[in-house]
Amino acid sequence: YIRGRSISNAFIVIDEAQNLSKHEIKTIITRIGEGTKIILTGDVEQIDNVYVNETSNGLAHAVESFKEYPIAGHMTFKKGERSEVATLASKVL
Repeated sequence: YIRGRSISNAFIVIDEAQNLSKHEIKTIITRIGEGTKIILTGDVEQIDNVYVNETSNGLAHAVESFKEYPIAGHMTFKKGERSEVATLASKVL
């Protein structure tokens, strides 16, 4: 359980964050205590949660909400790491 907790002095990686809702991502990020770093990873072209889409998911919401604040950063990788077929499939399917 995460509610009611403060997670201090930790390094947290949230993988597949594109499948989280805005509420879920807020629940996670608001638990961050002093000295903690959090990394969100994901690809909005690989959403498999029927309740979110490319703009309503937690990852996109966090990126958009934090973009004006120097405490946060955002990177987008331009090249896929799997194969040409996998990169094409994520775009056209």
